[in-house]
Amino acid sequence: MGTTEATALQEAGGGVALASARGRWLIATTALGSGIVFLDGSVVNVALPAITDDLGGGFSTLQWVLDGYLLTLSALLLLGGALGDRYGRRRLFLVGLVVFSAASVACGAAPSAGVLVGARLLQGVGGALLVPGSLALIDAVIRPVDRGRAIGAWAGLSGVSTALGPLLGGWLIDAASWRWVFLINVPLAAAVVLATARHVPESQARNASRLDVAGTIAVTTGLAGVTIALIEVPTRGWTVFTTATGASGAVLLLAFVVIEHLHPTPLLPLSLFRSAQFTGANLVTFAVYAALSGGLFLLTLQLQLSLGYSALAAGLATLPITVEILLLSSWIGGVTQRTGPRIPMTLGPVLAAAGFVLMSHISPGCSYLPNVLPGVLVFGLGLAFTVAPLTSAVLSAVSDERAGAASGANNAISRVAGLVAIAVLPGAAGIDVSGADSLAQGFRSAMLIAATACLAGGLIAALTISRGCDARGPVPGVQLACRPPTEPGRDDEAAGLRQG
Repeated sequence: MGTTEATALQEAGGGVALASARGRWLIATTALGSGIVFLDGSVVNVALPAITDDLGGGFSTLQWVLDGYLLTLSALLLLGGALGDRYGRRRLFLVGLVVFSAASVACGAAPSAGVLVGARLLQGVGGALLVPGSLALIDAVIRPVDRGRAIGAWAGLSGVSTALGPLLGGWLIDAASWRWVFLINVPLAAAVVLATARHVPESQARNASRLDVAGTIAVTTGLAGVTIALIEVPTRGWTVFTTATGASGAVLLLAFVVIEHLHPTPLLPLSLFRSAQFTGANLVTFAVYAALSGGLFLLTLQLQLSLGYSALAAGLATLPITVEILLLSSWIGGVTQRTGPRIPMTLGPVLAAAGFVLMSHISPGCSYLPNVLPGVLVFGLGLAFTVAPLTSAVLSAVSDERAGAASGANNAISRVAGLVAIAVLPGAAGIDVSGADSLAQGFRSAMLIAATACLAGGLIAALTISRGCDARGPVPGVQLACRPPTEPGRDDEAAGLRQG
């Protein structure tokens, strides 16, 4: 352990205090770094009509601009978490930022839709390297008594970037060009690199072990095959190509599970799923993030294509979500630290579902204040109640040395959920490539499907997430509930920062 890291971990009784200068720098840099990745998952939504006008392509092209990014991000997050645990979380965080910045330049300069999709694939690679490290750094460096609030602050700031995406994208498109939606990442990432190198300590890197190359190949190619089939079948139908691609992808994903069972150092340790809380939290993640990604994707298109909003106006329409997450996430994280995550994780998805039900009434001719704003407000409140407790539930269900793998797994599941939703939800709601008329007709069904997914998430949380803060799981070293805030000394020694 280096001098800088040792000094950091000696602060505030074995970990860095959230209120310290080092703690504030850690939260700011990790939240902004991962926030750039989340931003690019949502900022492109409002740019899709402008990209189509400039580069051409139909509805499937729009799906690929989004899902190409989510594909590599989802498939490689597990590898990113494992590499961070092995080589150092800060190191991989910085490498990911550099790759992401280079890919953003390529996106901004793309001369065709095909080149843009390829650059988006590379963006996902960079994001997969940096996102798991951001949460794992917080879990490894911040002292246990402050982790709930720290995760809440990270979730709030990162969540703001997701919700802020449509607003920022709309402004950039109207003021300049859709290309600046990607180029804006470069100065932001440069600032994060400088701050991280100067102010963020490295966390422990584990001894070298054999990487799960076979698992990486299986999950990446498997997701690619399934994604290609999901996006292309509505346009091409079940041809020999789409059938073979989808079937091959499904077989490879099954092979991934077998490989993980047999590999001595798997990307995704299946033993983690012996924890009811870890399994339940990831099921909630899939349900809620599928609804979030698919629902907001179609909401943004509905506002622009069916209601005639400009890109900026569509972004402003979802601004209340940003404000609610920013104001509430840290407070909700503190509440979760004291009471356990079950109640907020149950209430949040139910509120989000109510928001989608209200949004289902948005149709051509509707006004913003009576018809759009109520659903946006209720959905934003539900999201604020969900994000921080969900993150805390995942990290508190595993031992500290598995934080990178757990963070990678949870982030991968959230991105896979978005990937699947964007590919499947339009077809499930009867929306095809014919344009605004089809979107307007199928939008209500899409919102109700998203609401059903959120309700399923709330039910799963009620059944699987721990109510209190003292439960322990059947797996050695795995905790099923939040770490007690009243015993930081014991937490540091027994289950806390296992450094050195």
